[in-house]
Formats: sequence, C-alpha cells, structure tokens
Amino acid sequence: MSDCIFCKITKGEIPAEIVYEDEHCIAFRDIQPKAPVHLLVIPRKHVANLDDLTDDDRDLISHMMLTIPRIARQQGLNEGYRTVTNNGEGGGQEVFHLHFHILGGGRLHHL
Repeated sequence: MSDCIFCKITKGEIPAEIVYEDEHCIAFRDIQPKAPVHLLVIPRKHVANLDDLTDDDRDLISHMMLTIPRIARQQGLNEGYRTVTNNGEGGGQEVFHLHFHILGGGRLHHL
C-alpha cells in the first residue's frame, strides 16, 4: 500500500526510532506513548490486520510472536509488559497495517 504510513517506515521513507529490525518485522517507539516504554512491532509485509492473515502468513506471525519477548527483554522489560493489537475500526485500529503494541516500564492498569 503506497499510502500506508507503516509501509513507508519499513522502507525508510518516514523516520522512526527503530529499536529492532530483521527481514520479517521492525519495532519502533510509538510517537504518542501510553506507557514509559511503548513500542510498535509491525511486519514488513503489508497485512491490514489479523483478519487478513492467511495460511501463507503462519511463519510470519509465528516469527513476530516469538520476537516480541526478545524485543521486550532488550528494552529492559524484565518485570513484565503488555502486548496489544487492535483489530478493525470497531476494535480501535487506527493504522490499517497489522501492528502489536508492547507497553511496559511501569505498573500498568488492569484491563
């Protein structure tokens, strides 16, 4: 998607404070943090949300789920963190490129 802000970040067209990247995903600091540590983890491949994942994306989503804890540890979130994804407009999704929030660095309120 040529107008997707997260696709532009993965291509280096828009700057971001990147804390992790590999061939499948990238993690960067949220520009409107809701916690002392607030990161977004996105796939390099454009997938709008969880509903758009297919069987072909099994390796991608598995890689992301296994990578999120490593990113959290690298950021010093050894006491715990929250991982959230908003799915669809009704679920609060604002950018329609699959992304997972990693929130931590302090006591988080219960959901």
